[in-house]
Amino acid sequence: MARTKETRANAAPGAGTIFTLRAIGLVLAARWLFSMSQMDLTAAVTSMASSPWACINLVFLFLLIFLPGARAVAERPFHPLPQWLRQALRLFALLGFLFAAWSVGAFVASAGWRRALQAVAATNGWLLAAPVLYAAVIWICRPLPLWRTNVAARRFAIGRYAVSLDPATRTVVVWAERRKVGQYDARELSVRWASGAPIRATPAPTHAVAFGAAGEPGMPAAPAGSAAAPALTRGVLGVRPKVELLWDSPAAAGHNRQTVFRAALATEGDRVAARALDTTLRQV
Repeated sequence: MARTKETRANAAPGAGTIFTLRAIGLVLAARWLFSMSQMDLTAAVTSMASSPWACINLVFLFLLIFLPGARAVAERPFHPLPQWLRQALRLFALLGFLFAAWSVGAFVASAGWRRALQAVAATNGWLLAAPVLYAAVIWICRPLPLWRTNVAARRFAIGRYAVSLDPATRTVVVWAERRKVGQYDARELSVRWASGAPIRATPAPTHAVAFGAAGEPGMPAAPAGSAAAPALTRGVLGVRPKVELLWDSPAAAGHNRQTVFRAALATEGDRVAARALDTTLRQV
């Protein structure tokens, strides 16, 4: 498949994520340096050396600005960061958000809303902007699959899992974020829907693509209303329906009927991808 040449006008997917994270890191660092400049140099260095929170912030800002190992690659548009870096940024951002929210909440409880509003105006809104920036980092580094669902390219995204089907070799590769779960024979995989999941009376049609080698006529798509691929909706109590990808290999002794992954169908895109994956696997 021909690849588009990456230029400045056509950046690789994921470059925007790297740019956003570095911009947030530079804003946090600039605000921190501005606060330190209002103090005496000796007092600032002494307070930073004796404060564990300052050390955590320094590590967080270093990772957020320099992003070691980050690289935008077209094959993984949602994961330009290494997995360890993504997890570290999520942890430090969560700690920063909790600390900022607790500090602002304690100040509002002790000083009252009027003085809190005056402090927000005096700091140009920084008391509210700091928790928002930490929350933005948490949201950017949330668990995501490698790509979006593309039925024509036989790529499916369900929750944080990504599934790729190769029609030439009839193999399936499963990824959990950036970690490769395994490679399987497509004929040994099946989709199992959660028991007790509510089914609509008139399911929405699913566009399926025949699974076959180049030049090989594909089998007809399964009917949209089949019970094997129900149209799942949120339960009465708000419980998200779940779907499982099962691997049943007669040749693998002791590994028969294993669960490759189990994911909740949180969005309509997850439901459509699960139905399309089920239909495509049945065509093998």
